[in-house]
Amino acid sequence: MAVHSEYLICFVFIVLLTKDSSRVLMQSRIVGGHTAAPNSIRYLVSLKSTSGQHFCGGSLVHRYWVLTAAHCDYKVNIFEGTEQYAKPRILVIHPLYNRSTNNADIMLIKLRAPMVLNKYVSLAPLPRQGTGVAEGHVCRVSGWGYNSLEGGQVPVTLRTVTVPIVSTARCNSSDSFNGNITANMICAGYSTGGKDACKGDSGGPLVCDRRIYGVVSWGNGCGDAKFPGVYTAVSRFRRWIDQTIYASTSRETEDILSY
Repeated sequence: MAVHSEYLICFVFIVLLTKDSSRVLMQSRIVGGHTAAPNSIRYLVSLKSTSGQHFCGGSLVHRYWVLTAAHCDYKVNIFEGTEQYAKPRILVIHPLYNRSTNNADIMLIKLRAPMVLNKYVSLAPLPRQGTGVAEGHVCRVSGWGYNSLEGGQVPVTLRTVTVPIVSTARCNSSDSFNGNITANMICAGYSTGGKDACKGDSGGPLVCDRRIYGVVSWGNGCGDAKFPGVYTAVSRFRRWIDQTIYASTSRETEDILSY
């Protein structure tokens, strides 16, 4: 489903936020994580409201395209004039997206102008269609979301945390999500809890072996031992991503990174 939009997206240079983190305060972020190193996640995107508040993350997968969660369909505006930004042309929500069940919670945003790739901005590598990550494999999630369900005020800095993949069987158990995890989702988190993505991290990347295997989607609380974080399984949608992009652009295949 394609939706025309007057959205604006702000591409945040990590180095700018790190060096200038003392001047702005906003809602807090990743649960149990730490500040990301400058320039370490060069494809991460921040979606911001008209008031300048960050509310969702995303990943630059093509100079014209951003990958994020379908439920991040709120109006946003530009915030930092010193950063790269672009006005989107269309939003493409996956046709199977179900707001009630969170199934197929994935969306592509086409920009009106291409992003300039440089030492601060690069493309996100994606997994091949149908590939997976083994239970226990440690991945990384990053963003500017809350560091607890209650929120808080902290300096604006990108944060990151590692979390292990949790099996669908365990995630779907009666004392966890009780069958609500579909084949289009993956779970990640510690059995002891304490580390997780949270509100405001939605749409951001779960990176395993340097590829984006997950998009932050939903959960039950943040960092809860019984409820791992739930992510859209990007490899289930790689073919759709490619078809959507190449139906709209004539760019060469190397514009999407795949290893």
